[in-house]
Amino acid sequence: MDIGFHHSEEKRLLTLSFYIAGVFVFVALGFAIATHSGAILFDAAYSLIAFVMSTLTLKVASLVQRPDDDRFHFGYTAIEPTLNMFKSLIIIVTCIYAVASSIQSVIAGGNPSNYDIGMFYGVVATAGCFGISFYMRIKGKHLLSDLVRVDSHTWMIDGVLSASILLAFILAYVLEGTQYSMLAPYVDPVLLIVLGSAMLPVPFKILRESLNEVINKAPPEAISAVIEKKFKKTLADVPYEHVEVRISKRGRDMYLLVHIIVDDAFSIATISDLDEIRLKCEAEMREWDPSIIMDILFIKDPELAE
Repeated sequence: MDIGFHHSEEKRLLTLSFYIAGVFVFVALGFAIATHSGAILFDAAYSLIAFVMSTLTLKVASLVQRPDDDRFHFGYTAIEPTLNMFKSLIIIVTCIYAVASSIQSVIAGGNPSNYDIGMFYGVVATAGCFGISFYMRIKGKHLLSDLVRVDSHTWMIDGVLSASILLAFILAYVLEGTQYSMLAPYVDPVLLIVLGSAMLPVPFKILRESLNEVINKAPPEAISAVIEKKFKKTLADVPYEHVEVRISKRGRDMYLLVHIIVDDAFSIATISDLDEIRLKCEAEMREWDPSIIMDILFIKDPELAE
């Protein structure tokens, strides 16, 4: 698939996510009012966050396709992890607020809800959220887009949230018909405490990964070793003593700064010979991973690579 297809497919998936998120905001808000459920209201708030973030995501998806210019000498791809970091922070704050308000609700005696309507909402919302999440994951599997990946995770979290609401309302509905009916009002706030706490690891993971990209932290050592090993294979015809590879990832780009410390047998006739080596190495690396961007320097003094 060519680059143009990847870009148009990414935009199509993000636009689809934007419109569905907008629909879910109104659906969840309507059911929250009808059921008086804090859990569904939290789901509505989460959908609203997804909707607002989708507008920013669409804008960023267009920006990161632009080439470098006078304002951004290294392109716009750094905006991608910045947006994902912003998304994760908002989700974390929302979860913490939901847990805190639910603890207050438990102390106040619980929150009775309309469980019949709540169960219907749970079925619709669960099917919808999981459906769009799996669709984006399958269609975006071959796209080099962290935006689509994070959006898919966002819908997966919303699906887990909706499924948990469904199960909780079933439990509360059953409890109402038993001698334990006094426990039913506690199901909604207790559920929200559990969900808000259980959801936190996912946005924290996205926050950590995005922050690593923003501050230019190198990938894990295992990944760096694979990239360095692959690069050395492209130097089969180049006599060298050592190769120093520095790696950073920002959004969909993987940047490599390579110092090749040549040995005494290395010789060239013209600068064009160096260009040929660079072009050959970059072509082979990009065939292996199209996200790679490289700068290669040939040196003799190892101190220049430090």
